Amino acid sequence: MKQASQNFSKDKNYKIEITGLTHEGQGVGKIDGFVVFVDSALPGETVTVKIVKQTKSYAVGKLVKVEKPSESRVKPFCPVFDSCGGCAVQHMDYQSQLDFKKDTVLQNIRRIGGLDNVRVLDTIGMSSPFRYRNKVQYPVSLQDNQVRIGFYESRSHKIIDSTECDIQPDESNVIRGLIRDFCKLNRISIYDEKTGKGLLRHVMVRKGFKTNELMVVLVVNGVKLPHADELIGKLTEQYPNIKSIVLNVNTKNTNIILGDKNICLFGQEFISDYIGKYKFNISPLSFFQVNPVQTEILYGKALEYAQLAGNETVFDLYCGIGTISLFLSEKAKKVIGVEVVPDAIEDAKRNAQLNNITNTQFIAGEAEVVIPKLYAEGIRADVVVVDPPRKGCDEVLLNTLVEMQPQRIVYVSCNPSTLARDLKYLHQHGFEAQEVQPVDMFPWTGHVECVILLQK
Repeated sequence: MKQASQNFSKDKNYKIEITGLTHEGQGVGKIDGFVVFVDSALPGETVTVKIVKQTKSYAVGKLVKVEKPSESRVKPFCPVFDSCGGCAVQHMDYQSQLDFKKDTVLQNIRRIGGLDNVRVLDTIGMSSPFRYRNKVQYPVSLQDNQVRIGFYESRSHKIIDSTECDIQPDESNVIRGLIRDFCKLNRISIYDEKTGKGLLRHVMVRKGFKTNELMVVLVVNGVKLPHADELIGKLTEQYPNIKSIVLNVNTKNTNIILGDKNICLFGQEFISDYIGKYKFNISPLSFFQVNPVQTEILYGKALEYAQLAGNETVFDLYCGIGTISLFLSEKAKKVIGVEVVPDAIEDAKRNAQLNNITNTQFIAGEAEVVIPKLYAEGIRADVVVVDPPRKGCDEVLLNTLVEMQPQRIVYVSCNPSTLARDLKYLHQHGFEAQEVQPVDMFPWTGHVECVILLQK
């Protein structure tokens, strides 16, 4: 590979053939053997680019013109697709997205996991991949003396403020408009990341898809919102189904969106929704999958792979608010859920009570600490379900699972590369990946979730 000492000119156009896609949806090609990443370019295309960034090992090109388009290319439905950083593959037809996500999983398992014979099924997509998100978090900023509430531009903190977003519910688009107008009218100060001053930082809207209940969360750098009653009146007049308006306090200089303290301004501190037949109370800090339609498919597959007969003890690790645990409880003797976030564990206990489920136990703590302790006490699982964050499972945890020798491990993953790493470890220690089912939880983006069955 040629090194970047040749120095690409930023004033010159370069023609390049796109041969692949990154997991984030960037086109990949080469100029004189040097790797170039290009947003909005698809495999099989010839494109003209300008080089906007260069390192020792790769360059980034800005798309100038598509010289020869791919058969998969479609016109993006969003008017701000070219600038918004939200949906990376909106220029690709939906079936091609599903094929791309399957291939992403397959290639990671082969390259990183070193496993060539794992069966990867076709990605399960949506019949209508629009308006699917039940939660949206809008950053707020003051740009050119105008209040902006929207999404970050790709690779920047400049906010793209549009009136529409077709992957969000209609209500969230209208609510941010009402809040924007309220801020202008009442001169509400807007948080500045550089100075740490200003009040309003983020706006979050959650919707229960089956209950139609709405929650509005205002993330503030303080403990009070001036003229709050006026905003409550405007919001609830427009949407009587708003059940919760919450002030979330975040006074830290951080890029973490939500703080730890909630002040209920209206209604209650939670809304409810269902996944399958199970009801869940969702608070501002709760982790709840953002695509409820596909979540039901994902969890149903996890239950199928668990192959429960009714006499098993099941560990549900990284259990969140107990969503998978409740699905498993129907066919297991006992389910023990472990989660590092104490508030999530309290939510899980309440959700079990809400659904009259008595064969679950929830423990707060790190899975890599709790599980070795339980195993040392003689408590073991017949089946283990893991749904870790993007970084995957801790090796201490994986080692304990290998020692425990459950009949099956069901791995739910949101990151194909760390999944592949963990499958490699488990394969080397006697567990074989039987089948992988990708599920499209995030249409129009490069993200993909998977459920994997592993057996001894």
